[in-house]
Amino acid sequence: MKSICFYFQIHQPFRLRTYRFFDIGNSHNYFDEYANRFIMQQLAERSYLPANEILLKLIKKFGKKFRVSFSISGIALEQMEKFTPEVIASFKKLADTGNVEFLTETYVHSLASLKSKEEFFTQVKQHENKIKTLFGVKPSAFRNTELIYNDEIGNMVHELGYNTVITEGPKHILGWKSPNLLYCSATNPKVKLLMKNFQLSDDIAFRFSVKDWSEWPLTAEKFTGWLNAQDSKTEVVNLFMDYETFGENQKADTGIFDFLKALPQVIFDKSEYSFNTPSEIAKALQPASPLHIPYPISWADEERDITAWLGNEMQNEAFNKLYDLEKLISVCDDRDILIDWQRLQVSDHFYYMSTKWFSDGTVKRNINPYDSPYDAFINYMNVLADFEIRVKKACEGKTAKPVKKPVAKKRTTKKADDKPTKTAKKPAVRKKTTGSAKK
Repeated sequence: MKSICFYFQIHQPFRLRTYRFFDIGNSHNYFDEYANRFIMQQLAERSYLPANEILLKLIKKFGKKFRVSFSISGIALEQMEKFTPEVIASFKKLADTGNVEFLTETYVHSLASLKSKEEFFTQVKQHENKIKTLFGVKPSAFRNTELIYNDEIGNMVHELGYNTVITEGPKHILGWKSPNLLYCSATNPKVKLLMKNFQLSDDIAFRFSVKDWSEWPLTAEKFTGWLNAQDSKTEVVNLFMDYETFGENQKADTGIFDFLKALPQVIFDKSEYSFNTPSEIAKALQPASPLHIPYPISWADEERDITAWLGNEMQNEAFNKLYDLEKLISVCDDRDILIDWQRLQVSDHFYYMSTKWFSDGTVKRNINPYDSPYDAFINYMNVLADFEIRVKKACEGKTAKPVKKPVAKKRTTKKADDKPTKTAKKPAVRKKTTGSAKK
């Protein structure tokens, strides 16, 4: 059995408005609704609606042979309901086919799994209920924010009733192992792990329109050839990418939509692969081996760790100061405060504070509203200062509840899960290229 799992992420960037020092204590309007509306409507027109139409036609053409999966944050679904209800309607049509699996994640695309078990549980359940309400299905597979995962997160996910997790397949974890197999958690073998094939995923997501790439132009026939050139023991190739790849990150005039239309037919005609959902794969395959992942991994950058969000003092100060309010939040009954509490956890706020690529300006260059990570930090801390005043005032005299936190481990060195006793063979049909970093 050889399968392809096509996963698409949708996380609507959620922008703060410019919040000055003199606004603190005087204004509680933190979010730029105009920008959020504009971005969602633009993405709907360029990406979501035309891509959904193509997927629906492919499902009608191939029936149960063609399947895809979506991970859509709750906050993105809220924005769609509010600003582009036609997108929600198009996803409902896809859901009605039975060929689409919706994954569970944190409701606001947050980093709660790294800080607060209680908040993480709350958001996962909230997202699960949102998917049930909108699409009439209960998710059975889990994908964390930015594919962040470690053993402790796997244990928490299992507590929530999920045994299938999609995450990154970094070399420092897999060593000589292939990402194209099903694995399980070393600390809880019931948790099955599907690892993203970042080389093939990034060929579509980042390199598709790069004309100086040695493999440009990328065609459905060429990509299918690369699938056929994978190791003979390959069982599943997990292709995970932003849904904005289609029409936004890769514009329509690059031919990306034509590629999406053509790929399934070529795969069916010229390979032994079938399309499956993660839940189907987890049921059909046996784990090749356990993986021990003590430190958080993600799909970001060459390091595949969490330093894109929590890699400098500014990010950690903002992150810790936000969650310092959690005890008070636990006894707060002000609906507006609770909504803002979650929205302030959106991972993008911390990503904009990253200094990793500030010198070349590549940090989310197409959607980053800030001139520098320092501006992002100052703006966020101004908002947080006002939010703290509101929380303390609303919860005055109330007894805060204790907060459960995940077991924290700091990474000092990168080690492979097993000793690299042999080197994986590279396909001879293509040239090795270096891809763009995530985002």
